[in-house]
Amino acid sequence: MSEANTSTEDRLRQYIERVERLEEEKKGISDDIRDVYSEAKAVGFDVPAMKLIVKMRKMQPDHRREMEMITDTYKTALGLD
Repeated sequence: MSEANTSTEDRLRQYIERVERLEEEKKGISDDIRDVYSEAKAVGFDVPAMKLIVKMRKMQPDHRREMEMITDTYKTALGLD
């Protein structure tokens, strides 16, 4: 095997190992988030509402306002107001 192939294989292995480490960290973070929602639920907070708020806070203000207007329009059309 040539030195170039060995170098390429080493780089590939490093990338794979980095991804594996990050996947493990992601799982740990997901577990932590689930625990926070469980704690919030245990003290009486509504988890689906909290998840919606988290999602909304990620949006740009203009996009959030647009989504709220569309949602309000749909609710009115369906008699949910």
